[in-house]
Amino acid sequence: MATVELRFSAQPEHVRTARLVAAAVARRVGVEEAVLDEVRLAVGEACSRAVGLHRSNGLTAPVRVVLTEDDKVFSIEVGDEVPAPAGGGSGTVPGITAVLESEGETEDEMGLAVISGLVDDVEVSSGESGGTIRMSWPVAGVSELT
Repeated sequence: MATVELRFSAQPEHVRTARLVAAAVARRVGVEEAVLDEVRLAVGEACSRAVGLHRSNGLTAPVRVVLTEDDKVFSIEVGDEVPAPAGGGSGTVPGITAVLESEGETEDEMGLAVISGLVDDVEVSSGESGGTIRMSWPVAGVSELT
């Protein structure tokens, strides 16, 4: 299993770097060329969402991006350190389905809707230590990362 981990301060200008790194690693592990734009856009949305959450909650902790190639699947996890709302519990956020069916969308919900439109395999979770968006794509070729 090959893993690349990226941490960056919650500044919008670092989102572009995360997108470029994600696309480069995706290409290297064998994600199809036609899917790379989706990877770039989805990572950009997820990182922008995390940056926005950190900034609006006054957090100085870095945004986490973990890129993993394992068993013919390339996964990206984008994590924030914003705890779930009190009483909201933890676990999988029902937001993906609810967002797609809702009428009035917030900026956060719009980002989740865009991600769910770009990625077939996406999971959003939130807990006391923060939230995570996990996205994955199939790998066509043989991994070059060692």
